[in-house]
Amino acid sequence: MTGFRDFLTRFRPAASPGRAAPAGVPTDRSAELRAELAPPLALLDQTEAEAGSIRERAEATATSRRQEAAQRAEAIVATAREQARQVQARTAEQAARAAEGEAAALLAAAEREAVAVRDRARSRTPALVDRVLALVQEDLEADGTPKGRGGGS
Repeated sequence: MTGFRDFLTRFRPAASPGRAAPAGVPTDRSAELRAELAPPLALLDQTEAEAGSIRERAEATATSRRQEAAQRAEAIVATAREQARQVQARTAEQAARAAEGEAAALLAAAEREAVAVRDRARSRTPALVDRVLALVQEDLEADGTPKGRGGGS
């Protein structure tokens, strides 16, 4: 458009040989042609101004849309992070519950085993006491101490 404008503004036609001014001086038609070019030049100016305005609006719209897209992206990322945090919290809670359950099961098994060991020990204690007393009695008899008498010191 600038090139066309330059062409139109530089256009200076030569004097028209067909018309003669009084006393035979050729007439210069450049003023007439400039007058004819004035409306197209004005239209060209107006078109350039509108194109500039449209370009500015398009750039402003593009900038605004980029900012909106960036804000939406940030909101999506924030939402995703929050959801991930919630999932992580639920997973940790489930793992804690499972660990508590396993710990309770192990504790119950340990308590059952302790009871069983205590019961076995109780049932063996009289037999062990009888066996120890029998061994002591044998030792006493081997030493010559009669049965039923306790050897004192």
